[in-house]
Amino acid sequence: MAIAQAQSSDDSKNLSQKVSGWPAQAKEYIQELQMEMKRVTWPNWKQVRATTIVVIAAVFGFAGYFFVVDALVGRGITKLFDSLTR
Repeated sequence: MAIAQAQSSDDSKNLSQKVSGWPAQAKEYIQELQMEMKRVTWPNWKQVRATTIVVIAAVFGFAGYFFVVDALVGRGITKLFDSLTR
């Protein structure tokens, strides 16, 4: 019984130490984040526009591809079901 109470008080001390250290950890994290964001090389407007166009073209290309594949597979399955139900 005494051991359980001693462990309980130790756990509460550890918890209070963790909670009291949180603001310092948060401040350190934010400072490190700000330093890292300064190191990032951001793309210029021309690069952003070019990559956006590539992404949009790829999305439409894949959409067209999947539309065709879906139509072909759908027709194949329909023909298979029709032939099996006759």
